[in-house]
Amino acid sequence: MRAITVPEPGGPDALVWTEVPDPAPGSGEVLVDVRASAVNRADLLQRQGHYPPPPGAPAYPGLECSGVVSAIGPDVTGWQVGQEVCALLAGGGYAERVAVPAGQLLPVPAGVDPVDAAALPEVACTVWSNVVRLAGLRAGETLLVHGGGSGIGTFAIQLGAALGATVLTTARSAKHDRLRELGATQVIDYREQDFVDEVRGATDGRGADVILDIMGASYLGRNVAALATGGRLAVIGLQGGRKGELDLGALLTKRATVTATSLRSRPLDEKAAIVRGVRDEVWPLVEAGKVRPIVDRRMPMAEAAAAHELVERSHHLGKVLLTTG
Repeated sequence: MRAITVPEPGGPDALVWTEVPDPAPGSGEVLVDVRASAVNRADLLQRQGHYPPPPGAPAYPGLECSGVVSAIGPDVTGWQVGQEVCALLAGGGYAERVAVPAGQLLPVPAGVDPVDAAALPEVACTVWSNVVRLAGLRAGETLLVHGGGSGIGTFAIQLGAALGATVLTTARSAKHDRLRELGATQVIDYREQDFVDEVRGATDGRGADVILDIMGASYLGRNVAALATGGRLAVIGLQGGRKGELDLGALLTKRATVTATSLRSRPLDEKAAIVRGVRDEVWPLVEAGKVRPIVDRRMPMAEAAAAHELVERSHHLGKVLLTTG
């Protein structure tokens, strides 16, 4: 089979579409013939040598895929050869085939294009596990989503709105109209506006109940300032740095919480529990049309370098997919 390899860390040109050995499903695994994978920020970091896959994971980038089950390993039940699926991966999505732990498989939701389904697993698991399971977003609360034009952002906006929350988001001005269509009540241009002031203004000074943050250190102080009393800040990315100063006094006064999680390195049982939660609570919203995959464009897997360049410039909205066919 063919896969995208990274012989040496570097820029987009470090990605090489080449022949590699076929994977085989081990115990508890299913082999999937990949139709598409999606480009995530973690893939860019892996290409640069900053985010290696966890032990035992395929060396190729790709944290999610859609495709068709082509073989089933020992000790697997509930899946059939020929079934259309999508999957959360620890790596290996940039390939024609990938072996997937059965607990990380999801059926393609009814009404979703089987290729576009590749845009769902990583964002659905990340957003649901942080915004719903960890931060406990409830109907009537206010959710602030940073990076609203990203794959994570476009999904979080839709999910928050579907759950009955008021959704605010930050994004470049060119993306504002589309994000309002997805359910954002207010879109803040982070280059021209102070999101703390805008959030306070939109909530009569109360602040956001939940903030989903991809920036990390550079936004830490302002995120705490933008939280409501009892607010919950969920940090899932470090695009603005790893180390920041946290005003514990402000946190105490607001009786607020700060959490930081990653998904890729979790144990298999934790990932499987998150996938089950997504299937039970999010897939019905997808099948009802309240949440949908947002795909900026599809590109051939062999053009992964160009796809990485596009995502690095943040000129896309939603997901960029890499297809094998």
